[in-house]
Amino acid sequence: MTTSQNNYKTIAGLLRIALGGIFLWAFLDKVFGFGFATAADKSWLQGGSPTLGFLKNATSGPFSSIYHNLAGNVLVDWLFMLGLFGIGLALVLGIGMKIATYSGTVLLILLWSAVLPPKNNPVLDEHIIYLLSLHLLYRLEAGNYLGLGQWWSQTALVQQLAWLR
Repeated sequence: MTTSQNNYKTIAGLLRIALGGIFLWAFLDKVFGFGFATAADKSWLQGGSPTLGFLKNATSGPFSSIYHNLAGNVLVDWLFMLGLFGIGLALVLGIGMKIATYSGTVLLILLWSAVLPPKNNPVLDEHIIYLLSLHLLYRLEAGNYLGLGQWWSQTALVQQLAWLR
C-alpha cells in the first residue's frame, strides 16, 4: 500500500470520526444542556424537549406546519435522540455504517426540509453536505480505517445479518 493510499484512508477515518462527533455532540448537548444549542434548564435531563424549541420556532417553508405539530412529542423526542446517539456512535466506532448511513440520510433530509429554503443558499446547506459525506464514507468502507469496521464485519452476528454491516 502506498503512502498516498494510507493518507486517504486516514483522512476518511478522521472524517468519519469527526462527522460522528457532530451527531454525538448534538445528543450530549441536548441531554445535559451545556449551553451551546441547549440551555441547562432546557436539557432533556431537566425535563426539556429536545425537539420543541427548534420545531416550534425555527422551522420555515412548506413543511413548517407539519414540524410545528410534531414539536415536543415524546415519541419524536425519543426517535430524534436515539438517532443522534446511534448514528454518532456508529460513525465514531466505524461499525454499523450501512444503518448509520441510511438512518442518517433520513434524519438529515428531515432536518434540511424543516428550514426550506436554507438561509444562505436556495438548496444546499450543511445537512446535504453531511448526507453526501455519509454516503461517501460508507462506499469507501471508512469504518475499516481508524475504526472497528473490519472486526465488526467478521462477527457472527454481522455475518448472519449483513444489513448490520
